[in-house]
Amino acid sequence: MNPELGQVALILALLLSALQCLLPIIGAWRGSKPLMATAPTLAIGQAVFVALAFGILMWSFWINDFSVAYVAQNSNLSLPWFYKLSAVWGAHEGSLLLWMLILNGWTVAMVALGGKLPQAFFSRVIGVLGFVAFGFLLYMITTSNPFLRLFPVPPNGADLNPVLQDPGLVFHPPTLYMGYVGFSVAFAFAIASLLGGELKSTWVRWARPWTNVAWGFLTLGIVAGSAWAYYELGWGGWWFWDPVENASFMPWLIGAALIHAQAITDKRDGLRAWTLLLSIFAFAFSLLGTFLVRSGLLTSVHAFAFAPARGLFILVYLAVVVGGSLLLYAMRAPKVTGGKSFALASRETMMLVGNLMLTVACAMVLLGTLYPLVGEALDIGRISVGPPYFGPLFLLLMTPLVLALPFGPLSRWGKADLKVWRNALIRIVALAVAAGIIGFVLGARGWYQLLGITAAVWVMAGVVLFAIKRWREAPRGKRYPFEMLGMMLAHFGVGVFIAGAILTRSMSVEQDVGMKPGASVEVGAYDFHFNGVAETQGPNYRAQQGTVVITRNGKHVVTLHPQKRTYAGGQVQTEAAIQAGVFRDLYVSLGDSIGNGAWSLRVYDKPFVRWIWGGGALMMLGGFAVVLDKRFRLRRAVDPETARATPEPEARPKLAEGEA
Repeated sequence: MNPELGQVALILALLLSALQCLLPIIGAWRGSKPLMATAPTLAIGQAVFVALAFGILMWSFWINDFSVAYVAQNSNLSLPWFYKLSAVWGAHEGSLLLWMLILNGWTVAMVALGGKLPQAFFSRVIGVLGFVAFGFLLYMITTSNPFLRLFPVPPNGADLNPVLQDPGLVFHPPTLYMGYVGFSVAFAFAIASLLGGELKSTWVRWARPWTNVAWGFLTLGIVAGSAWAYYELGWGGWWFWDPVENASFMPWLIGAALIHAQAITDKRDGLRAWTLLLSIFAFAFSLLGTFLVRSGLLTSVHAFAFAPARGLFILVYLAVVVGGSLLLYAMRAPKVTGGKSFALASRETMMLVGNLMLTVACAMVLLGTLYPLVGEALDIGRISVGPPYFGPLFLLLMTPLVLALPFGPLSRWGKADLKVWRNALIRIVALAVAAGIIGFVLGARGWYQLLGITAAVWVMAGVVLFAIKRWREAPRGKRYPFEMLGMMLAHFGVGVFIAGAILTRSMSVEQDVGMKPGASVEVGAYDFHFNGVAETQGPNYRAQQGTVVITRNGKHVVTLHPQKRTYAGGQVQTEAAIQAGVFRDLYVSLGDSIGNGAWSLRVYDKPFVRWIWGGGALMMLGGFAVVLDKRFRLRRAVDPETARATPEPEARPKLAEGEA
């Protein structure tokens, strides 16, 4: 397939996105059924052309078409076939095309599953998604064309960045983008509501499944990226508050707040204005993350090269999207009133505490991420902001949320039963203290270790008590609907994550050592015996491979083979060797030769590190489980003539105590 066909496909997709933005929204404004009826056709047509362009780029990588500059810069003849395919999104231009493909996937899903929405509302949603697509297609065509040709054609390409020659590239960017882009659907629902003046809470019921799926995918993407960095970069850490890590974490925090705000709006008709605002900011922070990664203004191992033109375009687009949305919100917000009152001791209050802490935490991360740019702009120098700033402040802000977490599900809407709170508090405190004492008996001596144990049990005990309460009080068949099951999984995942994060930090043992063959070093309860280095050959690299035998009390545990690889392009990359376990990892990273047959090595004993990603996986499953709840299924099509009334998709059931 000719690469020029890919450029033509992108241009045609741009034209269709412009029509998708204009015609359905004009049709909804004028009540024109023919114009509104164009929405599905335009959206699917755009998706077809974007998919065609993506397929052409992937084919160019497959056949080693080095006349395409992007292929020549990110592939070569010796690159394994599976990395050739994932290299399609291994750099800026291709990852942007993946971004567009996923956006079109979300839009087609909306076309397929949203047909029972009121026609005018559905048309506005598709129109807003068309506007988002138009901006990014224009950005791609004008500044980031992946189909630019290269003459003369080189006989071989450069190479894919060695860090990206890993299965992590296959999973991390697509899942992360599924979350980033997925928030555009919640954004589209909010803007469609504001455009049509349909400010009742009905639209929130429709938006909730889409928001939960997006948040679940973003959770998966962050977890996958953390695990990838842990084993690939060779420093044994799982989070460094890197600017690009923060770029994905900020929309995750706002998304978590949005999920809970939507629940209040759906169940109690409250916080409607706040839910609209969070829907806007969830997508705005996704765009901000795109800007930070692609502008090159912030230094990060994850960022793309410095490109002022690209950064300026996204910055202008971000200003248009956020500025226009906030202007529309300011015009409509005074009409967003109502909602049922609630007592200070209530489920709403507990969820508001969580919303406040998540939002303030996001603002704290934003300040720390952008502060180096502010310092440079004010000519006071580029000041580095890292874990000493983020760690303590984030712990401080999350403490009220963790304390409130067990009591939210145990509370009634409107007004909680203080007797239930008192009984739960006694049991949770007893379990948390008992866990701390057991941890102390088993050898946990540091206050941070004991804090991790008690905080994790505090959260998990609350989930268990709620599950027992539901089992005893709710009728069979209605004890754990999927919405409630998702909440329980996510909250329990928070407890598992807390245990992993705090215990790993407080209990890990690390040593940087220089070792000759035959030497040993004791790390924690393990002895690491270095047997030397031998050269080995990979498909497109040669490697110095170490052999490290690990024993405990004289008994063999595992033999690890860390590598230091030199790729075809001359780049050098460390490949750590890890024995993964539920309760601890043993981790070895090979450094440089330091003469006389000796090598530098970094060795770790890392307890409970897998619990970090296990907790994230439970949160992800919780987000996905909510979507299966039958409350979110649209039962019937709505007559377009009555669309502006925006009827309920289902009758609101009476909520039992503790119902999610």
